[in-house]
Amino acid sequence: MASPGDLIRKMMEAKSWTQSDLAYALGTKPAAINQIISNKRAISLNMAKALGEALSCDPATIANTQTLWDLENTADPDPSIIARSKILSQYPLREMVKRGWVDPEHGVGTLEEQVCRFFGVATLNDVPHMNYSAKKTSYDDIPPEQLAWLFRVKTIASEMTTPAFDKLKLEEAIEEFKNLRSEPDGVRHVPLLLERAGVRFVVVEGIAKSAIDGVCFWLSGDCPVIGLSLRYDRIDNFWFVLRHECAHVLHGHGKIDAIVDCDLGDSDPKKAVNEDERVANQEAADFCVPEKKMRSFYLRKKPFFSERDVLAFSIRMDVHPGLVVGQLQRRMGRYDFLRRHLVKVREVLARSMMMDGWGDLVPTKR
Repeated sequence: MASPGDLIRKMMEAKSWTQSDLAYALGTKPAAINQIISNKRAISLNMAKALGEALSCDPATIANTQTLWDLENTADPDPSIIARSKILSQYPLREMVKRGWVDPEHGVGTLEEQVCRFFGVATLNDVPHMNYSAKKTSYDDIPPEQLAWLFRVKTIASEMTTPAFDKLKLEEAIEEFKNLRSEPDGVRHVPLLLERAGVRFVVVEGIAKSAIDGVCFWLSGDCPVIGLSLRYDRIDNFWFVLRHECAHVLHGHGKIDAIVDCDLGDSDPKKAVNEDERVANQEAADFCVPEKKMRSFYLRKKPFFSERDVLAFSIRMDVHPGLVVGQLQRRMGRYDFLRRHLVKVREVLARSMMMDGWGDLVPTKR
């Protein structure tokens, strides 16, 4: 590549000028011209214009030659810039760092190596697009936020120790769940009941805009995993999503493709994307409040639902009022209705298990 000094020298030779001649034309000292020709002094834009006038050429040619020469001879940027940019363009890197899933400052290895360990691959180009069934995304187009969340659940689940999965014990656990629906405190018993059934139960705070409620997948033929995000910290949503994922496990769903469930409870449970989801929705709805009894109550009382009637019905069903209110809100399309009964449960659940997120990090080997 021609240097700026070479370009100026050729232009001087075309005019049969010496360095002193060019210096005289510019009104400067010959030493300044010598520095330019030997590429020891960069040509400024002002000097490029002056040289253009003196040598009868386009100053842009001189300026561009200097710019290209500078780029060619400037040291390459820190490789971590390329890595950060590549990762950031595909994955929610800043959120992953904030959550402690990768640690560029104190973690082992480079940022790229840490991200590869997170996804369990050798290079960034090998990060798998795990097949999964999502309600609001195409099968092959996995949003990066969902992919990162899914792998965090997988990492935590893979390091848990549970007995072999026992379908009968899971069915028994679900029967026990029915006795826990009437009080928020009941949710703290869920982790132990699932553990006894051989189900790995993981709670990871969702990543912004991921819209994930829960996931069901299997680490092996006899190792099911249920992951929840607790995106809506409400008693009705907790039980619906949990029972939905339990249905997937009971029916052997998710053994080939992980099932990521988004926006559960926000739409009509009967309008499912496939038969597996329809079954899980129906079982979850029946668990929260038996469908036939819920429909009968709704038809008898609409369009006016008093708080007294709702509380009396929830007592008859032996469930917390929030489970009834949640279903009424969806049917009525009124999400402000008796909202105070949609009590929070995350802090209760946190008493009996470790959660990843909300300021806490579950320690893992990778």
